[in-house]
Amino acid sequence: MANIVQTFQHIFKIEELRTRILFTILVLIGVRIGAYITLPGINIAAAQSGSADSNSLLGLYDLFVGGAFSNAAIFALGIMPYISSSIIFQLAGIVMPQIQKMQREGEEGRRKINQWTRMATVPIAALQAWGMAISMANRSGGEALTQGGLEFYIPAIILLTSGTLFLMWLGEQITERGIGNGISLIIFIGIIARLPAAVAQEYNLVIADGGSRWLIDIFMFGALLAVIAGVVLITQGARRIPVQYAKRVVGNKQYGGQTQYIPLRVNTAGVMPIIFAQSLMFIPNLLISFLQGQGYQGSWMIAISNAFTERSFIYAGVYSAIIIFFTYFYTAIIFNPKDTAENMKKNGGFIPGVRPGKATADYIENILTKITLPGSIFLALIAILPTFVSNVLNVPPLFASFFGGTSLLIVVGVALDSLQQIESYLLMRHYDGFMKSGKIRGRATLGVGGV
Repeated sequence: MANIVQTFQHIFKIEELRTRILFTILVLIGVRIGAYITLPGINIAAAQSGSADSNSLLGLYDLFVGGAFSNAAIFALGIMPYISSSIIFQLAGIVMPQIQKMQREGEEGRRKINQWTRMATVPIAALQAWGMAISMANRSGGEALTQGGLEFYIPAIILLTSGTLFLMWLGEQITERGIGNGISLIIFIGIIARLPAAVAQEYNLVIADGGSRWLIDIFMFGALLAVIAGVVLITQGARRIPVQYAKRVVGNKQYGGQTQYIPLRVNTAGVMPIIFAQSLMFIPNLLISFLQGQGYQGSWMIAISNAFTERSFIYAGVYSAIIIFFTYFYTAIIFNPKDTAENMKKNGGFIPGVRPGKATADYIENILTKITLPGSIFLALIAILPTFVSNVLNVPPLFASFFGGTSLLIVVGVALDSLQQIESYLLMRHYDGFMKSGKIRGRATLGVGGV
């Protein structure tokens, strides 16, 4: 404990680090203020009473934006359109040679892709703003609107789109002038902002039960710590492949001759498999709702609806299988063993005991396939854990969401990234960090590969 206090003292001794942390805090406070500024033409009381259930897709979206959607606020879209645009360009790099070429051009290529990502965010945000405005207008049977028609929709679409662009700019400011990973921190603060309300729900449940749930709560908090420890372990877990570089002399200097490592992460895909799987799992009930709205009825519709509720074992089995599939799929997209092997060969690197070229690519792919299996199974268990906690222990869904799923993975991942950023500043000034070894390994930035 004394070491932690001493580390915080060291943080505020470094003027640059102190300025960056204070700047980040002020920007995040501004983000939270924007989550409570209601759109014009909205009756906030009626809008909140008709907000989405926490188990629905919109409820999950509301968790990521820190309750801004249920508040019908100008930041209701959050930063998610920018994340969607980033994922689109990342996937486009697989099938479009022009984007592949830019990805290999280094800093200049990344700058162009980032510019295109920002431009693509505008139409994506406008389209989502249109759908969100319709959703807000239909809350509480339409009673959430104080003015209808174009008088509501046009200003709402403009404000929601502008709110996303403003959040995107704030995220870039945090990355440049704060402690880094601005986009990730904006999502992080949105999720953490719901924690007090979640704890209050559980506390009210304990009081309503006359204190008989204290033993259950003690067990739950112990289990939560164990789950967080497991998430940290899997997040940081990596298989290091040694790479030997041949010696070469350029002028009067000698290069190479040392051993480096390729870290293959157990959870290379991050939270993306869970996000994709959640989107697919909501489709059956959305289709059933649409068909019922059109007047269609049938026993098969009821059977499918019951099978795809979160209390169903069928739901858990299908959900887990989809997550495992998407973990392998997304890992194959963001990590190409052939490119890694070619780059090693061009730079005179080789894995001891393995031939350069195709044999190296096959060797890396074989290891990646093996370590991805436990990572995918772990993601599946983490994804269904909130449902298990909510159903078996009768925990409110909002509080149960912090036991796993995307929220816990994002919170842990961003916290580790932020600690790594602070750690690097402390070590540059010859101070001990939160871990004296100074080996907190950061992850990929959220939305670009490590959502």
